[in-house]
Amino acid sequence: MSEMLEKARKYEDEQGKQIKAEDRPVFHVSPYVGWMNDPNGFSYYQGEYHLFYQYYPYDTHWNSMHWGHVVSKDLLHWKHLPAALAPDEDYDKIGCFSGSAIELEDGRQLLLYTAVDQETMEDGTVRDIQTQAVAVGDGKDYKKYEKNPVLTAKDLPEGASKVDFRDPKIWK
Repeated sequence: MSEMLEKARKYEDEQGKQIKAEDRPVFHVSPYVGWMNDPNGFSYYQGEYHLFYQYYPYDTHWNSMHWGHVVSKDLLHWKHLPAALAPDEDYDKIGCFSGSAIELEDGRQLLLYTAVDQETMEDGTVRDIQTQAVAVGDGKDYKKYEKNPVLTAKDLPEGASKVDFRDPKIWK
C-alpha cells in the first residue's frame, strides 16, 4: 500500500470517528469524512453491493480525487470501508476519476478508472491528460497494475481527445 493511501486511510479512521452516527444521513451514502463527488464502480461482489465514489478526504471541497468505498447487503444500510484508491502514481497524480468495477473469473474485483495527470502546453497553459488504469483487489484492498495506464491517447481513434478520455464502463 502506498504512503498516500495509508495516510488517507489513517485520516479517515481518526477523523471519521469524531462524527456522530446521528449527524450522518440515514438513507443516503455520504463520505465517512471529507468531500464526495461522482459515484463509481457500483457492482455486486462477494455477496455485497460495492459503491465507490470520487472523494477528497482532507476537506469539504474538491481536490485530488481518491476513491471512497462503501458496501451494503440491502442497499439501505451502508458500511464505510477504507479508501480504495489514492492518486499516488505519476499517471494519476491529479486524481483517480470516474470508472467502474467487475468481478474477475478468479474471484478478485477489478476497478477500471480514469487516471488524470497534467501537461504544460507550449504557451505555458496546463491541461489535464486522461488515461485509463486498473487496480485489482479483494473487496477491501486494491493493487494498481504495474503496467498502468492500460489505455492512453495512442489507443484513441483519430480525432478523439486525450483531454476528455474518461468514465470507462466495463461489464460482463
